[in-house]
Amino acid sequence: MAKLLLIDDDIELTELLSEYLIKQGFVVEVCNSSKEGLKHAKTNPFDVILLDVMMPLMDGFDVLKALRTTHLTPVIMLTAKGDDFDRIFGLELGADDYIPKPFNHRELIARVKAITRRVEFCQKSATNESKLAVGVLTMDLMSRTVLLDQKPVVLTGTEFEILHLLLEQPGTVISKQDISVKVLGRRLAPFDRSIDMHVSNVRKKIQLSDQNPIQTVRGVGYVLTLDSHA
Repeated sequence: MAKLLLIDDDIELTELLSEYLIKQGFVVEVCNSSKEGLKHAKTNPFDVILLDVMMPLMDGFDVLKALRTTHLTPVIMLTAKGDDFDRIFGLELGADDYIPKPFNHRELIARVKAITRRVEFCQKSATNESKLAVGVLTMDLMSRTVLLDQKPVVLTGTEFEILHLLLEQPGTVISKQDISVKVLGRRLAPFDRSIDMHVSNVRKKIQLSDQNPIQTVRGVGYVLTLDSHA
């Protein structure tokens, strides 16, 4: 049973949403202030955090930024409808996904379940294969750690799974649609840049001085081209 943390200053919304989520079988805890929510997120284990962007004193971006210094708990941002800046900025800071307000409750449930399924699948698959390595890049599936030239790379859960997908098939172009379905559990909508932003974050974290390990194949997707002799 997945445990969720809902951080939103809209008391009426959180009451209705938490009641709906509980009926769907989730364990839900609610914080109606950003500072309280950040403290709760850092001191308690959660499977997914639902985080509103527009909150007084400390907005959702500040909460996410502070949370990512110590925790990699999956975060779904609740953004203003049609506000591309909020979505892109949230993804740049390490959000796993976003959903615009007002949202369909069934779609939110689908997004949460997609993330929890991904985590469960990764935990099971880790027992079948321990490590993946291409050149100086090594991934340990059991400990969910990544080393680049023997130095640790800190990735969010979504970033880890994208790199996992690329490492499984080095030299093979993986489409954005495939990445979205396998990692986010949903098909990409037109103009959805979520996969682009996640890949951009991974690319920055595994950048080498003499090469960029992840190449873009325009109009198709991405390919890991790290030299095996690097």
